[in-house]
Amino acid sequence: MSTGAAEFESLLRRALAPVDPPEDLAQRLERTLVSLTELAQEELDSWELSAMRDPRNWVRPAAAAVVGVSAGTALVALRVRSRHRSRRAQASGLLDLIGRTARDAADEAGRLLRGR
Repeated sequence: MSTGAAEFESLLRRALAPVDPPEDLAQRLERTLVSLTELAQEELDSWELSAMRDPRNWVRPAAAAVVGVSAGTALVALRVRSRHRSRRAQASGLLDLIGRTARDAADEAGRLLRGR
């Protein structure tokens, strides 16, 4: 192997070395998603129905709805994923695990909606 190829391979190994995420990444991500859903909800709550007659006023509430739904969905997925190991240990099989995961997702979505 030539020296250039060996150097390139060495650089590639260093560049593609696994990197552990920060330990508080999940908590920071959850706080950010909660903040986004709350801000989107506040934006939607502040709009009056009479102002919606003009289509030019639809952009902000539509954007708030998209942000709120996206952040809420990501928050549910993050919370359900964080409890995956315990559900897997409790499940008696694949179908039971799927059912437990679906119930957990529905419960978490309900908690998020009730929190509004």
